[in-house]
Amino acid sequence: MWLYRLHLLSSSFKAYRSMSTLKPISTPNAPSAIGPYSQAIVTNGFVFASGQIPIVPETNKIVSDDVKEQTRQVLKNLSNVLEEAHSSLSQVVKTTVFIKDMNDFGAINEVYAECFGDHKPARATVEVARLPKDVKVEIEGIAVVSNL
Repeated sequence: MWLYRLHLLSSSFKAYRSMSTLKPISTPNAPSAIGPYSQAIVTNGFVFASGQIPIVPETNKIVSDDVKEQTRQVLKNLSNVLEEAHSSLSQVVKTTVFIKDMNDFGAINEVYAECFGDHKPARATVEVARLPKDVKVEIEGIAVVSNL
């Protein structure tokens, strides 16, 4: 009996796996991927957005050296990627914030709170030794995709 149930469970899992698809997301409104990865992937009702850094897509340059301006640009880039995936910052369930200097936590948190408003997704913040292009902040996120 248990072997039959195991077979049914295995069959159900295989059917579920075959239903899930991975849809890469790409938008010119956020920096292009600088490696072999996608700006985001949509699967099973969620969008998994790669880490965004404070590059202005139109110029391909870092917005400024100011950590608040960098954070605003990062969240703008993340928002644009999410929008391309039919989601938004208001549908984010989890972010990971990578910062170069934990002393910038307060300034980053201030801009983060402005951008997310009353919405408070789960979050981890990690100080790292170095980020791409020596920026001060990078943020990745997971969000729910809107029903179309």
